[in-house]
Amino acid sequence: MRQQQFHRRQQRRSLLASVAAAPAIVLGLIAASAAGIMSADDLLLSLSGTAKDCNIKGNINIETGERIFHVPGQEYYSATKISPQYGERWFCSEAEAWAAGWRKARN
Repeated sequence: MRQQQFHRRQQRRSLLASVAAAPAIVLGLIAASAAGIMSADDLLLSLSGTAKDCNIKGNINIETGERIFHVPGQEYYSATKISPQYGERWFCSEAEAWAAGWRKARN
């Protein structure tokens, strides 16, 4: 129980630091959360990413051109290959991917 409370306090501090550092990104994420595009939990988690965590794969669908990001643990994460020459890229946080106009993979 105490560990959960400590973890939540750390998430709140991280959120506050992110709010101070990047207001435009935060406002966009809050709008996405309010529109139902992402949950409040996703919002908190996406704002707590750090530079060493650049493991989010930004993939472009070859048929539709849709920009989709995959996070570790998702079904197609390990099969997804990043080809920078086609505009695909890595992100350090979900917040960064959302702000760049990419959507999260559904599975």
